[in-house]
Amino acid sequence: MLVRSQLIHGTVVQPVRAPPCHGGSCGFESRRSRWLNGLNNPHYQVSVRVRIAPSPTGNLHMGTARTAVFNWLFARRHGGQFLLRIEDTDRERSQQVFTDSILAGLRWLGLDWDGEPVVQSQRTANHKEAIAALLASGHAYRCYATEAELNAMREAQQAAQEAPRYDNRHRNLSPQEIATFHGQGRQAVVRFRIDDSQDILWEDMVRGSMRWRGADLGGDMVIARRAPGDQIGDPLYNLAVVVDDIAMGITHVIRGEDHIANTAKQVLLYQALGAMEPSFAHTPLILNKEGRKLSKRDGVTSIADFQALGYTAAAVSNYMCLLGWSPPTGLGERFDLPHAAAVFDFDRVNRAGARFDWDKLNWLNSQVLHGMDGETLRHELLPRWQEAGLDTKQPQPWQEQLAALLAPSLVVLQDGVEQARPFLSTPELDAESRAHLQLKGCRAALGYVLQHLPQPFAPAGAQELLAKAAKAAGVKKGVVMKGVRAALLGSLRGPDLLVSWELLHGVGADHPRLQAALGLTSESGPAEVH
Repeated sequence: MLVRSQLIHGTVVQPVRAPPCHGGSCGFESRRSRWLNGLNNPHYQVSVRVRIAPSPTGNLHMGTARTAVFNWLFARRHGGQFLLRIEDTDRERSQQVFTDSILAGLRWLGLDWDGEPVVQSQRTANHKEAIAALLASGHAYRCYATEAELNAMREAQQAAQEAPRYDNRHRNLSPQEIATFHGQGRQAVVRFRIDDSQDILWEDMVRGSMRWRGADLGGDMVIARRAPGDQIGDPLYNLAVVVDDIAMGITHVIRGEDHIANTAKQVLLYQALGAMEPSFAHTPLILNKEGRKLSKRDGVTSIADFQALGYTAAAVSNYMCLLGWSPPTGLGERFDLPHAAAVFDFDRVNRAGARFDWDKLNWLNSQVLHGMDGETLRHELLPRWQEAGLDTKQPQPWQEQLAALLAPSLVVLQDGVEQARPFLSTPELDAESRAHLQLKGCRAALGYVLQHLPQPFAPAGAQELLAKAAKAAGVKKGVVMKGVRAALLGSLRGPDLLVSWELLHGVGADHPRLQAALGLTSESGPAEVH
């Protein structure tokens, strides 16, 4: 039997059911009682096996990542397995670089999968074996209609204002008609028979009772591309997915709501192949701020984009959970994946689309960064400092102190590049700083500070020095503090002045910067301070 002969080593075998009868009274239990209730039924225990099946035609998309998170949470909640399948049958667009990016993105998010990834293109022979079985059982047939004939059919339907659908014209060809087409050298696709009058039912774990009519599926569907004679062409998505899910022992298929029509078709394929269909959960789409499906036009859509912008894995994975799932009371909005897995289930997954909220993601990311110690944050920032061409030859403890100083003001890691720049390279004074240094008495106060730099440096001593310099120059202490900040950092804004000063003093950068600032002022002559 197909279901058993193609099982991958180590899978949990799904129960095999007989092909559907035509009288509608096969006597099998409903899908809900088989799978959903089976999780807690001591007489019929099912080991949860879910999968994420990305196509390597681009980087890991946000929607795929959110689907992966939900699958992982559900598997870990029920002590099951989270499997990975690379659906690379689109040969023209699939690239190894995208496969590598997808795997790296999943790892970065903290989603560990069980076992080795299944590569769909390596299972083509299994897919064709299933198609051959469907042909032999009469569930499928060869269709010799040419593209020109199909285009004419669509144009006629459009002219009649009818919904586009295949008219099943080659469903019941006679042997003589088939021989004629062969003689003409026509190639054939393989189509799966869909009964227009059939009701397709399943109990969705998110959307409840689902019902589709066969007539709504667009006619008999193609399950293999064109091939000459009696050959079977390349298998198509719906067929390959079902065969692989059967072989992998998948018990629950969790994916976006844009797959609902595919699910209706796949339920029919499960039945025709004599396999028990899994439970299905169709999660809400991720929407942009206008309420439309998030797309490349919205800019950032891949996990690699979030990494490049400086979002942390902890914040992104946390936010992925919140896109369509409402945490139970007590968990709050900030949590890690293991804590979410302990309480995750689909009764709290929303049906409505989930709007992407940059403010919420930024808040989560800032909370993660604010909570990092200097060592951890320095580890995250160092590659970005180096990429920006900043000087990173300082001792590691000094860099850790710098990271700790910057942490409270960071929203994304990339902020830590610009904010660290005046510490890791000599800054140019901005216009506001230059204007401040022109204030009466500011140059004299800086000259006093320069002449009396504390050795060794201590924040208390520096605080006292600022007060003395202000008194000596006859200005307010705030004028001196802003002047020192301008000289040291090139700006009147920045992190704590005394901590910043101490850091720069530690690498001998405060003295030359104060000197340079004094040289940039327009006042003539040396500073006269007593």
